[in-house]
Amino acid sequence: MTGPWLFDGPVPPPPRYDADDSLPAAVLFDRDGTLVTDVPYNGDPERVALMPSAREAVDAVRTAGIPAGVVSNQSGVARGLLTRPQVEAVRRRVEELLGPFAVWAVCPHGPGDGCGCRKPAPGLVLAACRRLGVPAGRTALIGDIGADMEAARAAGARGVLVPTPVTRPEEIATAGTTAPDLLDAVRLVLSRSPDGVSRTVGESR
Repeated sequence: MTGPWLFDGPVPPPPRYDADDSLPAAVLFDRDGTLVTDVPYNGDPERVALMPSAREAVDAVRTAGIPAGVVSNQSGVARGLLTRPQVEAVRRRVEELLGPFAVWAVCPHGPGDGCGCRKPAPGLVLAACRRLGVPAGRTALIGDIGADMEAARAAGARGVLVPTPVTRPEEIATAGTTAPDLLDAVRLVLSRSPDGVSRTVGESR
């Protein structure tokens, strides 16, 4: 079985972390329900619509000099409902609206395929981090469902959940860190207290 599909963006800025730096080395976003509205098995660029504050959130990451990437399950490929050209067309449309991302990692497999990349497995996060040359332990993943948070934990990354109406209560309860919207999620992962320790609202302690 092949691994995830990887799409490269422009050369990312050099990592800006060091041993004492609490800023993330990279910020990864889920696609559907996080950056754009969730249209099941969408292969039509015309149906791509941004989630609230998506542009401001991604811009904030780039302004901080941190690479931004996307990690996305696309089981419609395995189900015969999507083709790779359709996935790429939607990717291009997202980048028309949000600007280019440093990397995309896409899982084309179905739930029963036994791959290691489909979230909640860590493969997409790890593949994106390898491509960016950053450690998973210094990476944040922002998503809207429990599978995103489980993938972050399994990879050793930090997860922040932005709930939507489809997010289950138990996913919110076990998320650890939640934010009311995407921009607030980015502010959480970029925030540092005066002593250099990252602080987040809603984080389990």
